[in-house]
Amino acid sequence: QVQLVESGGGLVQAGGSLRLSCAASGRTFSILTMGWFRQAPGKEREFVVGISWSGGRTSYADSAKGRFTISRDNAKNTVFLQMNSLKPEDTAVYYCAARESTLILTTESGYKYWGQGTRVTVSS
Repeated sequence: QVQLVESGGGLVQAGGSLRLSCAASGRTFSILTMGWFRQAPGKEREFVVGISWSGGRTSYADSAKGRFTISRDNAKNTVFLQMNSLKPEDTAVYYCAARESTLILTTESGYKYWGQGTRVTVSS
């Protein structure tokens, strides 16, 4: 099994920045791709960005391009999500997810492991 723990959420004003972290533990050798999803109040969970664990390939949702950056620290089994120029519509619970394949999928059904989520609130 793999355990994922997110941190770094909070309240920020529009235009501000936050950096989310996701630490993986357990059978981390089985993780080949990690991703961030988010779920806003009253909406379905949506893909934000994904990264392949070894090659560093990334895939961004249109809403994240140019503002969010995903990175990883393989030695620490941690993935980061740097979010800049935040907007009120970025308000959501952000979830870290992992899958045992190198293909970056944008659907939540493709991810086997999930964190508990960290809340991000952007005030206008």
